[in-house]
Amino acid sequence: MKTRLILAALLVGATALVSGCGSGDLPAPSTLDAVNPKPAGAEEISVPPQAEGDSSCDSEATLRPNAVQPRPGAMPPGSPMAAIVANGRLRVGVDQNTYLFGFRDPGTGQLQGFDIDIAREIAKDILGDPNKIELRSVTAAERISALHDKKVDLIVRTFSATCERRREVDFSAVYYRSAQRILAPRESGISTGADLAGKRVCVARGTTAAAPLFAMAKRPIVIGVTNWTDCLVALQQGHVDAVSGDDPILFGLVAQDRNLQVVGEPIGTGAYAVGAPKGSDELVRFVNGVLERMRTDGTWQRIYTDKLSVLGPSPGQPVARYVG
Repeated sequence: MKTRLILAALLVGATALVSGCGSGDLPAPSTLDAVNPKPAGAEEISVPPQAEGDSSCDSEATLRPNAVQPRPGAMPPGSPMAAIVANGRLRVGVDQNTYLFGFRDPGTGQLQGFDIDIAREIAKDILGDPNKIELRSVTAAERISALHDKKVDLIVRTFSATCERRREVDFSAVYYRSAQRILAPRESGISTGADLAGKRVCVARGTTAAAPLFAMAKRPIVIGVTNWTDCLVALQQGHVDAVSGDDPILFGLVAQDRNLQVVGEPIGTGAYAVGAPKGSDELVRFVNGVLERMRTDGTWQRIYTDKLSVLGPSPGQPVARYVG
């Protein structure tokens, strides 16, 4: 019952399903599409995305934090953090549809998850209060534009640092590592990446999940949707055969539907980091200071235990790769 409530709450924030009827000379819709319409915006991704294996940079390299962090509320004049203090709140782009990392609690209606707690720790160190924060829901495809358009100060939304993305935004140290795997119904016969050949596989647009699928020798048909919960709905209704994404996201979907299972060896990797506007050196150094404080005082481990323990024993906070 609890997982059904969680799924119901997530779907409130997800894109609404199409429910229009055919008319005139249009062909009659199939029984499946009439009864269980596809998630709005679901369409095949036909153009291969840029490969995420781009080695033109060290995608995880980041700026070293200052030796001493400024006290909450006393940020250096003229710094991005001082502007946040003056604004009275930290604006953070987050997810509201990914169980475990960013979703609405069905009982309270409040956003919670691993990413949400990371964002609150940053707000606490800048403003002295983790609740002085404005959590703005953005889709995966909106993360970079939200920073460019100054709609948010930071992005904390299962945002993998890649060389391609680094051309447009800056990243903190990596705070979580993931592996891309496959989600399929039990008894589906899908157990490896090779089994996806010719199958319809769902991914969230704007993520790195499509690239490994296009790199397969025998490719699947890649279907893009807005949110991962749209993939769950499409899989449950038979519009796709499998879902491929980062393992913590997939295990979050399994928690909502025990008829599904995560299978196969990893076909890709992810390295989640906090996204910041390009050129925000002071802000990146500060965020990295927050992450180091969380490592030292055990906050990262506490949050993992509270929010992600269903994934298994803690892998530990990733070691930062500092430059400059």
